[in-house]
Amino acid sequence: MDSQKLGSWAFLLGVIIAILAGAASAAAVGYPGVEYVPLVLVILGLVVGFLNIADKEVQKFLIAGIALIAVGIPGTGLMEIPYLGLYLSRILVLISVFAAPAVLIVSLKAFYTLSKKPTA
Repeated sequence: MDSQKLGSWAFLLGVIIAILAGAASAAAVGYPGVEYVPLVLVILGLVVGFLNIADKEVQKFLIAGIALIAVGIPGTGLMEIPYLGLYLSRILVLISVFAAPAVLIVSLKAFYTLSKKPTA
């Protein structure tokens, strides 16, 4: 399997896990293994950051990633929505947990690329 395909699968798996784990978060409290969901999302985010973003996609990816993270941070306000708020809030938080390491890796790669180019 090539790295682009692996990165695509990691992205899809990360989003699915974030949505399912967020939706099940209220019911899953106390179940063994639940505490590892954020770790799995961070690892998948790192894989996406390393393997899935081409140089021409960096700017769009960083803008989209920062937007995802920014939405997830204040997502706790969604908990005010009756019945669904807790689930929506947790989904956004877990998507942010998944997106943050990918954004970190891509931004560090972009920073490195920019720092080695001479300015004219």
